[in-house]
Amino acid sequence: MNSAPDDPVAQWVAGVDEAGRGPLAGPVCAAAVILDPLVVPAGLADSKTLSARRREALVMAIEQQALAWAIAWASVAEIDAMNILQATLLAMRRAVLQLCPQPDLVLVDGNRLPTRLPGPARAVVGGDRRIAAISAASILAKVARDRHMQRLEEVFPGYGFAGHKGYPTRAHLAALRQLGPCPEHRRSFEPVRLLLAGAPPAGA
Repeated sequence: MNSAPDDPVAQWVAGVDEAGRGPLAGPVCAAAVILDPLVVPAGLADSKTLSARRREALVMAIEQQALAWAIAWASVAEIDAMNILQATLLAMRRAVLQLCPQPDLVLVDGNRLPTRLPGPARAVVGGDRRIAAISAASILAKVARDRHMQRLEEVFPGYGFAGHKGYPTRAHLAALRQLGPCPEHRRSFEPVRLLLAGAPPAGA
């Protein structure tokens, strides 16, 4: 994994990634991280390949050792209003704009870039496996969103948010059919839309 991109001009390089595009409930979360190239936390990797305990440990290291980091969100209402892709890009832009110092290069995981970033940006397919700053961002976003979904379990009990984090598991679909959608369910996503239209969600 590269600790820094092949760009000798850039001094402040931010990695950006998201968590929560696929779930039926909850906001989408994005994180942006500028790592110190001389102090890169050991063990950075795509957050999906790490255990929850390892992610939590790495969050502490990233927050302590990074030059700058930020977390931002796009709400369920924003997801339903503009679609999940545009809401994700919005959360990414919000995260980047919170950074201090502002980056002079932004590396975004995937093949799409947010608009109106403060400087040059590149999309990096598979960046969460290849670029340390993007891996760090993926970990921050994943842990922040998981914690948020655990809190939502207390506000909206019965759906199992603390376990499946809003993803369309069989248990979640069954709870959705039994309880109906809560305010944190994405009305624009097909299983929720079908239920509101009177049809049970597939797989429930």
